[in-house]
Order: sequence, then structure tokens, then C-alpha cells
Amino acid sequence: MEAQTWAVLTVLEQTPGVDSARALTEDEQRALLEPWFGPELPVDDLPIPRLVEVVETTEGYDAEGLRQRLAAEAPGAVLDDHTRWRRPLVEAATRLRLMGWVAIGLILASTAALITLAAGSALAANQQIIRVLRLVGAQDNYIARAFVRRFTLRALTGAAIGTGAGMIAVALLPRASTEGAFLTGLGFAGLHWLWPLAVPILAGVIAFWATRIAAFRALRDLR
Repeated sequence: MEAQTWAVLTVLEQTPGVDSARALTEDEQRALLEPWFGPELPVDDLPIPRLVEVVETTEGYDAEGLRQRLAAEAPGAVLDDHTRWRRPLVEAATRLRLMGWVAIGLILASTAALITLAAGSALAANQQIIRVLRLVGAQDNYIARAFVRRFTLRALTGAAIGTGAGMIAVALLPRASTEGAFLTGLGFAGLHWLWPLAVPILAGVIAFWATRIAAFRALRDLR
């Protein structure tokens, strides 16, 4: 066991991308197993493998190349870079992000549809007023501008309120803990807090064009 440990440490010291490597002591290994087996675990009497802690640099190391070298120089050594359990989490996070973009697209599309229906209904309900305005010389551009301004401001205000509430909810999520608790540290960091501010602007732009198109279409039908 000691010979294998020294062989592993020698290989790690010569591996590019490895910042440091050290073998854990028996007390450290006992502390790792204590939550599952209790404090009186007889480490000396159990066939527990010797654990070696590896800290990589920012560039990282070639995991597959290191596995092959360990297999040649230290048979029985196993390199565990957490890929087996980390890959499903990465895939789940990627799909969750994709679902988030799809959800945003559906929300924007439904917003445009609702604003279009609301603008069309408002114009239809004010047919008499529109006819009077046309009789006194008002152009369709002037009439449509009033509806566009009204619905754009409403959409912008509603999106701003919703975005503010959402940012508060994100800020209240659990922070990353030193104990490594699962699903902590979710939320925005640094300049990423600026991303939600684009939601009201995007909603306002969509409301502007949706109302404008619906207004001119309705006004054309009312001729």
C-alpha cells in the first residue's frame, strides 16, 4: 500500500495541470467515514483504500492520460474526478437552461398575443370615437399612437413589477455553503444581475410592435 501510494504521488507530481497532491491520513479518512459508520470505526482492521487528494490548476489535467499512466505505474490505483456523478448534473443543468429559454419564448409569444387581442378589442369598443376623430381630421397614425402608448406603458410597468419580485425571490435563495450542501448558491452573481433588467425592456418592445400592428390592422378594417 505504501509503495503504491508513493508511486501515485510521484506520478501526480510529474503530471502537468496538477497543483498539489497529498495522501490523507488515517484520522482524515476516519473523519470522512464517521457520518456513515460512527466515530468508533476500526480503520486499521478494514480494507479501506488509501485516499489521495488532488488539487488541479486552472488549466486542469488530462484525466484519460493520467488514468493510463496510473494503470502502468501504480496498478490498482483509481482516478475519480467525479465525472460519473457530475455528468448527469451537467446534462440536467443544460436541459434546464434550454427549458428556461423555451419558457421565456412562450411567455413573450403569449404576451404579444394577449396584447394584440386586447388592443383589437379596445379599438373595436371605441369605433364611434374613432369615426368622430376621423371626421375632425385625425390620421390613423395619431389614433394608433394613443393605443400604442397606453398598452406599451402597461406592459412595461407590469414587467418591471414582475421582474422586481422575481429578483427579490432569487436573492432570497440559499447561498453556497462551506459544507457543500446540494442545490445551494443558485442565483445571479456580479454583473449577471443586469440580465433580468432586460425583461421589462423586451416586454415593452414586444408590446409596442404588437399593439402597433394590431392597431393599424383594426383601423384598416374600420374604414
